[in-house]
Amino acid sequence: MLSFDMRAVEAKAVQVDAELSPQDTVWQHGDPVPATPLRVTGRLSSAGSGKFYWHGKIKGDLVLPCRRCLAAAKANVEDEAHVIFAEEGSEEADDPDVYVLDERATQLDLRPVVREQWLLNVPGFAVCREDCKGICPSCGKDLNEGPCNCPTMTDSRWDALRAAQTKK
Repeated sequence: MLSFDMRAVEAKAVQVDAELSPQDTVWQHGDPVPATPLRVTGRLSSAGSGKFYWHGKIKGDLVLPCRRCLAAAKANVEDEAHVIFAEEGSEEADDPDVYVLDERATQLDLRPVVREQWLLNVPGFAVCREDCKGICPSCGKDLNEGPCNCPTMTDSRWDALRAAQTKK
């Protein structure tokens, strides 16, 4: 559970230990959704009247296409988060790093914050393995399965550099 009664949190800090499902409605179209439930832990506490502080961790796995051969590549995402929540209209609410709470709200939902922390830490690309050879730019064959039959193509713009290296 990632939603907490704000009055209860004001009275006593709570431990956060939950999972965010890949099917949760917090994920938006186009988001890189975790492959398995995202683990969320930490502590949510009051930081004064109408203010809350969450210090926690998120951890999960993601499957992306390999940037070299387009096969499935698994990436692990972990992050430690320090988040401040403040009521709308408060002095802190003007800070872009503070999450603004509706002054009429009675529940504090961590899911949008967890989503944002996830999105900030998801890698832009992954490789299936470090020695991945990629695909042939001519025929598209996966070179991890063996060489293709395409003729070796060279870029004539590099001929002068190749000639200089062979003279050494």
